[in-house]
Amino acid sequence: MSSFPEKLTDRFRRFKHRHFVPNADQYEELATYGQDPEVMIISCCDSRVDPETIFTAMPGEMFVVRNVANLVPPYETGGKYHGVSTAIEFAVMNLRVKHLIVMGHSGCGGIKAALDQSAAIQTEAMFISRWMSMLDEARLRVVSAHQMAPAAEKLKYLELEGIKNSIKNLRTFPFVKKEEDKGRLSLHGAYFDIATGTLSVLNHSRGEFFAL
Repeated sequence: MSSFPEKLTDRFRRFKHRHFVPNADQYEELATYGQDPEVMIISCCDSRVDPETIFTAMPGEMFVVRNVANLVPPYETGGKYHGVSTAIEFAVMNLRVKHLIVMGHSGCGGIKAALDQSAAIQTEAMFISRWMSMLDEARLRVVSAHQMAPAAEKLKYLELEGIKNSIKNLRTFPFVKKEEDKGRLSLHGAYFDIATGTLSVLNHSRGEFFAL
């Protein structure tokens, strides 16, 4: 039987000593009264892009769901993709978050696989390709509009389109649309560039991203 990674054991002890103990009262309050975050972030699984680190969040401040390529499936009740939908439902209906952010990033492996299925090693089940098929229409638009662009540019275009597509899909959830229409929920798009540390946010009216 394999042992727990020693590096993680050391880091947990460091966390317990340096972070948990000095903030024990806050953790006890969270344990007693529950969480009350104002922000939900849907972000990628990528180990280089951690929302809590990027936004220096404290425990209880952000409700985060992560998946390959930060995708939001369209609303449906047929038994598919419900992990993300469950998190959205819980955050909007129970936690009453005020802001819902879809955050993508540069060099996304999932987006690469959407552009080229051979970019990722897959089993016969093709889980990655099936998941990324949510971007089929966006991929066709990007490839058609940027036929002569280098592969790196196409990748970034699709990364940005993926964020917009997820926001569009969020609005297919009746309870999300209702809360947004009543002004109780705001939807946001964000894009993190790993190499430069730049965060760009989506201007909905112009459909463009602008660096903060």
